[in-house]
Amino acid sequence: MSKSDYYEVLGIAKSASGEEVKSAYRKLAMQYHPDRNPGNDEAVEKFKEATEAYEVLSDTNKRARYDQFGHQGMHGGQDFHQYSNVNDIFSAFGDFFSGGAGGGGGSIFDQFFGGQQQRRNPSMGEPGSNIKIRMPLTLEEIADGTKKKITYKRFVPCEPCSGKGAKPGSSAAQCTSCNGTGELRQVSRSVFGQFVNIAPCANCGGTGQIIKDPCTTCSGEGRIKSDTTEELQIPSGVNTGNYIPLRGKGNAGRRGGPAGDAEIVFEETPHEFFVRQDDDVICELVISFPEAALGAEVEVQTLHGFAAIEVKAGTQPGTEIRMRHKGVQRLNSTKRGDQIVRVNIHVPTSLSSKEKSLIKELADSDNFKEDRDPKKGKDFFDRVKEAFT
Repeated sequence: MSKSDYYEVLGIAKSASGEEVKSAYRKLAMQYHPDRNPGNDEAVEKFKEATEAYEVLSDTNKRARYDQFGHQGMHGGQDFHQYSNVNDIFSAFGDFFSGGAGGGGGSIFDQFFGGQQQRRNPSMGEPGSNIKIRMPLTLEEIADGTKKKITYKRFVPCEPCSGKGAKPGSSAAQCTSCNGTGELRQVSRSVFGQFVNIAPCANCGGTGQIIKDPCTTCSGEGRIKSDTTEELQIPSGVNTGNYIPLRGKGNAGRRGGPAGDAEIVFEETPHEFFVRQDDDVICELVISFPEAALGAEVEVQTLHGFAAIEVKAGTQPGTEIRMRHKGVQRLNSTKRGDQIVRVNIHVPTSLSSKEKSLIKELADSDNFKEDRDPKKGKDFFDRVKEAFT
């Protein structure tokens, strides 16, 4: 069966803008929507045809390919005529009907009809919920990346009943109230036309099935609580709040419903020595006055053990020494941040008589005297004197 030209289907010119495409589809969708034409197979086909045309012409790349090659250039695209039931379109093309083709958030039917048009195939069961699990990480683990195992509780399909909820050897029966659709529809008419009110079936809870002989293991739920262990490769450079999604590793749905996802959310634990600043790590190094005055080679802790750094003669309190490439490896990169060492000078709290005499002698030296400008703060000997007065 040859396909109709998409532009002819929507009744628009090939030069039509995106808004004109959308407007034309809105008009046809309103006219042929199955909820407004119950039992009308011709309207269903028209609706499928218009939806397929809109799916292509509302997407810039697909439209360009169609304009150049026609239907032959659309291999791999969506063929809405292969579905015998309109609900199958909503199920199979969930991404499209949740905004994939029209851009922005929400369903295209939210935009056109003003309401949430979510449809679910009752035979698929009730979808499971997503799970968020916090994973604490040390700075050392973040700096280089790591492999970790995590165990968490979730609903998994019940093995004895294969997730169906019915006792082994039995099966669920179709709900007679909704004929297995899981929905009850009430059609009303007004001067403005025909309207359909859709509500979950109270008799089967929206599942479309009645379980007369439930599984004794899961009490008819089709799922049970169980521990799940996953091994994860954590990349370097992650931050608190970053997460890894595990598709289908959330809670299993009721009675064979698809499982939700799990999100492993990272949480950096405070470090006793380092403070992280993006990809750099900052630490404090306390040295003696002789080391600051004369210079010295000092061992300092890094994320990978100890390393020597040079303290230059005359180093002042608050001086920062940068150790290149000793920080955190950046996310999705081989580059590393730095380690920044902030120097502080130790002031002794008790001195012997000899030490006091030597310090007093140094204090009288012109080389150890500073400008008494209060804006500059107190010098080292001022702080030493204060410690013993």
